[in-house]
Amino acid sequence: MNIKEIYRLAINLGIKNDFRSKKRITDYLKRQKERYEKLPKDRKESFDVERFVNPYSDTRIHFDSERRSVKKLMAGIDIDTAEIMLAEELDIETVIAHHPIGMGLSGLDDVMHMQADVLEQHGVPINVAESLMKVRISEVSRGINAENHYKTVDAAKLMNVDLINVHTPADNMVAKFIKNKVEKNKPEYVGDIIKLLLEIPEYREAAKKGFGPMIFSGAEDNRAGKIALTEITGGTSGSPKLFEKLSQAGVGTIIGMHMGEEGRKEAEKAHLNVVIAGHISSDSLGMNLFLDELEKRGVEIVPCSGLIRISRVKNK
Repeated sequence: MNIKEIYRLAINLGIKNDFRSKKRITDYLKRQKERYEKLPKDRKESFDVERFVNPYSDTRIHFDSERRSVKKLMAGIDIDTAEIMLAEELDIETVIAHHPIGMGLSGLDDVMHMQADVLEQHGVPINVAESLMKVRISEVSRGINAENHYKTVDAAKLMNVDLINVHTPADNMVAKFIKNKVEKNKPEYVGDIIKLLLEIPEYREAAKKGFGPMIFSGAEDNRAGKIALTEITGGTSGSPKLFEKLSQAGVGTIIGMHMGEEGRKEAEKAHLNVVIAGHISSDSLGMNLFLDELEKRGVEIVPCSGLIRISRVKNK
């Protein structure tokens, strides 16, 4: 595989595991092209035309030296200049980051729109979900505006190390993985969800290291009720004001990756149970599911930067 094939595989797997329908994703891509065609010529120059085929603006190739094949790569959760230098020292020519950098970071806010569709699936009216999400999306957009987006990308170019990041596609994979496990096992109590998560090697390893799954709101002996996975994929955390709407829609428990204190308080006010599976452990699970697909195709994986590497290829 070369880096372009790795990128296309990531996008295809992201779409396959997306909570939205393929029609909804196709419509989104079509609207991007329609937006572009309506722009004046001077604004078309800065339009990101990759959005015609990639519904995940936080996932990109950042540097491609046009190598014919990737036999070995380094993969991590957060990739910075240090990891690029480490890859070069270890004679590894390709690096995959999870968290967005470069163009992927500047496009993080756009992918958050998908959360409204997921919220609608759980009974929140789409007009309410979109209205509250737009406020949160604008906050994220302003927050990432001041970042040094291309610091790591520039380092990769100088060291001639190919660089890609895979964010929402991997998050989609972990979300679908947990959703399938929850639907199969049908946990009745909040404590049962914790037990279920600890059956997954990444969460079990995280627990050993002190950052395993936690109950942020509610208690182990609370009945879970309707379970929603609204805090795992879709860029970053949504609006805390949506928790009241989810509760009104009949949701009893939320499973998420991470949650701030404001979100926890709002969930508690709305009488929602909140189980936080864990940030880095969830990111590791999503990345592992993607990296396994590369391993099946003969690519050697060298983990770094907090990635809890569990290969389900070797364990079969």
